[in-house]
Parts: sequence; structure tokens; C-alpha cells
Amino acid sequence: MNNISTISVFFLSGLNETRNYRLPLFFLTLMCYFVVLFVNVCVILIIILNNDLHEPMYILLCGFCMNSLYGTAGFYPKFLWDLLSPVHVISYSGCLLQTQVVYSFAVSDLSILTLMACDRYLAICRPLEYHSIMSKQRVITLVCVFWLTPFWILAVNTILTSRLKLCSPYLNRLICMNGSIVMLACFPAETSLNSNAANVTIAIYFLHAAVIGWSYALVIKTCVSSVEDRKKFMQTCVPHLISLSTFAVTILFDVIYIRFENKNLPQSLKNFVSIEFLVIPPIMNPFIYGFKLTKIRNKIAVMIKKK
Repeated sequence: MNNISTISVFFLSGLNETRNYRLPLFFLTLMCYFVVLFVNVCVILIIILNNDLHEPMYILLCGFCMNSLYGTAGFYPKFLWDLLSPVHVISYSGCLLQTQVVYSFAVSDLSILTLMACDRYLAICRPLEYHSIMSKQRVITLVCVFWLTPFWILAVNTILTSRLKLCSPYLNRLICMNGSIVMLACFPAETSLNSNAANVTIAIYFLHAAVIGWSYALVIKTCVSSVEDRKKFMQTCVPHLISLSTFAVTILFDVIYIRFENKNLPQSLKNFVSIEFLVIPPIMNPFIYGFKLTKIRNKIAVMIKKK
């Protein structure tokens, strides 16, 4: 029986049905990646280079866009290479690294969305205390903590996966995913620790979702009785809610796909469901905030006029 030391590479079979249209898919993917890089870098630079945007909401948005660059770097380059390669393989260590990057990106997004929800709660429900609680330095520290914590939590899951003895190097996926690797374990009994760690991780981030729901429930309750607060809600909270909805839908589809995979589904649909959280939010979010948040929209308009 093979063990983990004899598996040096994984074979990815998710692209086997794309041979006839691999080149168009490559150029479409390349265009998507350029868009992701361009729009996220633009928002980051606009925030960093303009002192009047050094406010909590925009610092959080900057962290959000940086996380998108981090997560997509774990997917697009390897995927583009696979589209041009006749054999789709990834080293064992590279597979674990991709799993770590992709998963930590996803949960870090939820962490930053939680910070954004708390920020809007304080700004609208407790405006007199807002600036004393959400100072620039504290927000930067929170962003770092809320990014590093998911990274280390997911690192524990990745380390637990790395200890498993595997009986096959074949992954029916476009990218490496923790759950897919665990399913290759020779001894299912050894995966109980992985399942427990995964359940704890899910519980932690379910609490994040509960905090988001609680924050926005209080914000909506406050805004109902005030025209000014309703205007502030529409201006600053709607982009967060759109981002949150996009994130929730894409992650929900991915979780359903992993937990209740249907072998009768077309491979192309399986592929899209498994990577949509790496494609849709990183493109949509900068556009949503760029067009909805007045200060960023004005900065973009000034830059365009100068050209």
C-alpha cells in the first residue's frame, strides 16, 4: 500500500474535458486575471496615495483587495499553466501550499467582512465613540490580526492533512482542496482528527457570520427611524452587503459541491462551482466599492480627467 512518502505529485483531472477549447479558455482566464490585478491594485493605490482616504472603512477595503490578490495568486498562475500543458500535475508540497492559500483567502475574506460590519455598526449606532474605538492604528492592527488568525487556523488543517497516508495521486479537481486530499487517505479512521479540525474551523467562522448578522440587524434597526442614517446606510453599507451576499453564495455552492458531490453533473459545471469564489468576488468587489463609495468614485473621476 502506498504511503505519503511515495506520492511526490498529484494528477489533476478536472481539465480533461477541455482539450477542444483550451486556448480560448486560456485567453479568457488571462483576461480575467488581468482585470483582477488591475482593479484591485487601482483601489489599493488610490487608498494608499490619498491621505483623506486613510479612514477605517477604506483601510478595511484596502485589506480586502490585498487579500484578493493573495488568494488569486494561488489559483490563476497554476491554472493558466495547466491550460497550456498536456499533463496537469502539481507537486505534493505545491498542492498543500495551494490548499493553504485558497482556503485561508476564503476565510480571511469572511474575517474582513466581519470587521466591516462592526465598523458600520459603530459608525451608525455609536457615532460618538466611533473615532476613539476605530483609530487608524487599531484598524491596521485588526486587519493584520484578522488575516493572520485564519492563516494559522488553516495551517493547522493543512498540517493535519500532510500527516495522512495516501493511496492515490489522482485528484478529480482543477485545483487542490483539503477535502479532496483527505478523501485519498488509505485509512479513513485516521481522518477523524481532520474532520474535527474542519468542524471547529466551520464553527469559528459561523460565529463570524452570526456577528455580521447581529451588526447589520442593529444597523438596520437604527436606520429605520432616521433619514440621515438611511442615506448613510445606502451609501456605505450596501456595498458591504453586496460583497457579503456574493461571498456567501459562492462559498455555499462550493461547500454543497464538496459535501454532496453529484457524479452525474457535467465536469464543466463542477469546475465552475469549485473555483467561482476565486473568480467572481475578486472582480466584483473593487467595481462595487469603486462605483458606490463616493470618495473613491471621485478620486477615479479626477484621475481620468487628468489623463
